[in-house]
Amino acid sequence: MLRIRFSTADLTRVTLAPRPDQLWEVLLSLHALQAPRPEPHLARWRADVATGPKVRALARLAPPRGYSPDFLTPGDAEGGLASGLDAVRRTPSRRLSAELCLLGGGQTPPAWARRLAAGDRHELVELTAGLGAYHRQALVPHWERIEKVVDDEVVARTRVLATRGTDEFLGSLHPALTWRNPVLELAGDHVTGELDLAGRGLRLVPAYFCRQAPTLLADPGLPPVLIYPADPERRRPPASAAPADPAAVAALADLLGGTRATALRAIGDGCTTTELSRRLGLSASAASYHATILRSSGLITTERVGPAVTHQLTVLGSDLLSQGRARR
Repeated sequence: MLRIRFSTADLTRVTLAPRPDQLWEVLLSLHALQAPRPEPHLARWRADVATGPKVRALARLAPPRGYSPDFLTPGDAEGGLASGLDAVRRTPSRRLSAELCLLGGGQTPPAWARRLAAGDRHELVELTAGLGAYHRQALVPHWERIEKVVDDEVVARTRVLATRGTDEFLGSLHPALTWRNPVLELAGDHVTGELDLAGRGLRLVPAYFCRQAPTLLADPGLPPVLIYPADPERRRPPASAAPADPAAVAALADLLGGTRATALRAIGDGCTTTELSRRLGLSASAASYHATILRSSGLITTERVGPAVTHQLTVLGSDLLSQGRARR
């Protein structure tokens, strides 16, 4: 068991990734690809993935059980695949050596991995190219499904926080997680010890290919991240007309994130998708996407009036904005 210890400051610094983390999905899908007994819903995906030499080489860095190097899933991937791959490409040689030495597992690493551990930058460039190629081959054809499952999870978790508060939110993430304020316990034989967040907060990342227990980075000195399964069968809690209490609204404001908080403010007294697009400086499709998440979270309503689609704040959305103004 691992005990994750929160301070009061940490509870205000819990964030929920609004979309799939592409490098975590790459790593976890490599685990799933090697699982001896694949889960039924992944059988078709596995059949579609061509496991040639380059994919098998990547799999040597991502065994289905045990340690995988932390440098494969940098925090920069929150900004997209290109940002994540660039961060992998910039991994310092000392870190490569330290993390690859932990990989072993009793097996002699292949020559290319030994060169990578020695700081060979050409091998590092080849590795990032291989990660990108695998992403295009194995994940992109299925990305619509991956994104929908994670979106549904984000909506469900946001509603829980808005209607039931922080304790219920942290306590209902996954059966392997138990919240006993101020400690979140993660059960499993893959983790042990204690992680003190020490004011750094915790980033929660729902992941499509995380199919068993939640997981974390191995190095406690890195920014804390908890990866947990986005459950495609999860039933969403019912929408509520208003949050349970002001503390729930404040916590929701912290969790919502910059873009969607800005979108909520931009809707204000009401606007069309075209107006929202202009106010945010985004494409119409991007504005519509953010509006869909806000609507599914119970923060806005949407109505078609003639050719236009108009968005309005709900009671919960208005309370969230009011709480945000009061805190500034």
